[in-house]
Amino acid sequence: MLKRMYEWILKLSTHPHANWYLAAIAFAESSFFPIPPDPMIIAMTIANRNRAFFIAGISTVASVLGGFLGYYIGCKLYETIGTHIIAWMSSPEQFVYAKEKFHEWGFWLIALKGLTPIPFKLVTITAGVMEYNLFLFTAASIIARSSRFFFVAWLLWKFGPSMKVFIEKNLTLVSTAAAVLLIGGFFLLKWLG
Repeated sequence: MLKRMYEWILKLSTHPHANWYLAAIAFAESSFFPIPPDPMIIAMTIANRNRAFFIAGISTVASVLGGFLGYYIGCKLYETIGTHIIAWMSSPEQFVYAKEKFHEWGFWLIALKGLTPIPFKLVTITAGVMEYNLFLFTAASIIARSSRFFFVAWLLWKFGPSMKVFIEKNLTLVSTAAAVLLIGGFFLLKWLG
């Protein structure tokens, strides 16, 4: 089923309304949909490298907005909808562990998990269940999603189609590199400041 959905998403990337489909998928992935927007970002950027950063911008805005729906599901609809999403994407034990860690590391969990291929909806729903500070949730989501999507867009813009296969096979490595750059940037700013 996931393979068929993945192929369907790739087909949407060539549609005349691909930007809207990308926004819808990025939005849904942050709250309930299982497939990340990366396949569309890659396909659309390869088709037109000059739009790489515009495509990353669409993905970022839609993903952050979708994160608010995930937050709402966790905060207000956890018993009716959230438990099913968590059970489908994770395990109750992992969810309990994540809730425990949110008290101490909430901002960094959102920022770092939002960079990885780990489904962002798990983070957004958990943040809602914990009623995590909405301002910090928003800031961490913007940092995480923009870092991830703009890094992928930059790689494709810079290196073109040859980077497509590398990113698809090594999305975890690419996401980790974006996280290292983000954290390194924070430490550098703190050190210089």
